[in-house]
Amino acid sequence: MKLVLRNITKRFGSLVANDRISLDVLPGEVHCLLGENGAGKSTLMNVLYGLYRADEGEIELDGVVQHFAGPGDAMAAGIGMVHQHFMLIPVFTVAENVMLGNESTGFAGTLDVDAARERVLEISSRFGFHVNPDAVVEELPVGVQQRVEIIKALSRDAQVLVFDEPTAVLTPQETDELMEIMRQLKEAGKAIVFITHKLREVRAIADRITVIRRGAVVGEAEPTATNAELAALMVGRPVELTVHKDAPKLGEDALVVKDLRVVDALGRVHLDGISFTIKAGEVLAVAGVRGNGQTELTEALLGLEDHVEGSITLDGKQLIGRSVRSILDAGVGFIPEDRQVDGLVGGFTIAENLMLNRSFKSPFVSRGSLKKAALDEFAEKKLKEYDVRAPGIHTQAGKLSGGNQQKVVVARELSRDLRLLVAAQPTRGVDVGSIEFIHKQVVATRDSGIPVLVVSTELDEVVALADRIMVLYRGQVIGIVPGDTPRETLGLMMTGERPKDVVA
Repeated sequence: MKLVLRNITKRFGSLVANDRISLDVLPGEVHCLLGENGAGKSTLMNVLYGLYRADEGEIELDGVVQHFAGPGDAMAAGIGMVHQHFMLIPVFTVAENVMLGNESTGFAGTLDVDAARERVLEISSRFGFHVNPDAVVEELPVGVQQRVEIIKALSRDAQVLVFDEPTAVLTPQETDELMEIMRQLKEAGKAIVFITHKLREVRAIADRITVIRRGAVVGEAEPTATNAELAALMVGRPVELTVHKDAPKLGEDALVVKDLRVVDALGRVHLDGISFTIKAGEVLAVAGVRGNGQTELTEALLGLEDHVEGSITLDGKQLIGRSVRSILDAGVGFIPEDRQVDGLVGGFTIAENLMLNRSFKSPFVSRGSLKKAALDEFAEKKLKEYDVRAPGIHTQAGKLSGGNQQKVVVARELSRDLRLLVAAQPTRGVDVGSIEFIHKQVVATRDSGIPVLVVSTELDEVVALADRIMVLYRGQVIGIVPGDTPRETLGLMMTGERPKDVVA
């Protein structure tokens, strides 16, 4: 089935999310839609899938113009979507999830689960998925859960398959397996749209590449294009993709964590007795699939977790039991994983956000009064120093792009007298140009002798920044290895396997 999108335009108020986008996808082809977060890729696919209705333009399947009132119409027409965040019911079996919304009935109107089970086995056998139809979804590895999503789409005879950032939660090995599945689907004649911002994956699988920037198509590229060429198309200027750093000049042990255990209010263990040390002038990067204790680790370091056992010392002083303000005052800088929830107040100006963690201190406050001139001077300086693209310091932070919001957070944290930097997902949702800038700031912080803990689910980022890498799996340390450890080894560790030469 041939898919054609012609002059698709989608507006949200004054924001033009898609601006006259046209592309076609042929049967037996992988067409990559490449662009940064916020470029308009997912909006375009939500129009295709019937979740949004285009303000202008047409969707054609095999030359017939389509009018989708919702996802049900899109699925009936042969379009399947594999979402970044799986649309599965965790407590249901694979077969039950596959038949959900497409139920067949047997005698006396009872659900025909056996038919769904046979359909799962048939598709699984055909494509080598090796999925047990009776397995409960929440007990399956993430990579297998994604195969269930693919089986759901194929069970409805999807001829056009859309993969929306499908590798965001996968290990390197699971990513390789997904690429092989996509090749099999291609050979079976499926038309595949692969949405991503990861250059390595695009070059590995694409037959054609369309690049979107700020809601519009800015060019097409061949899979033979270099990473630098693709990045320049995405950003609109040349980008330095390599993180340049010298060998670390290590100082004394700075952050020492011993037997750290974090338990939530329901008694679930998120960190199970982990220990590690970071020296002054070193970057320790934490790798792992999302949800293996990374968030709880950063929150424990900042005093944001209530049920914490063990020891966390910075320069010999205990942090456990202290308030968040006391920990920040001890020199801990924190770049949170969700800038909009934990890093910024959207309705505050850039200047106001830059003083959030020092709103009671000199030089911005004196005797309970705000010294506006001092704040404005500081904010103007940081706006230029950190290349924040905004009309001015009095622009609301919520009106900035994701990359510029992140730069405001980074500017605030790095402009303090730091003894430790904790950077959680420091480049999530930002463009390639902002990634380049933020990585340079992290390296500069490390080179100034400050210990840095980087938590990232992006393995490329971990490898680029780390002097050493700690891998977490189900709340435990699988091992701490050198920063140049091969990706394949790291991928095995992320699945809970400890190679023989790795010591926890």
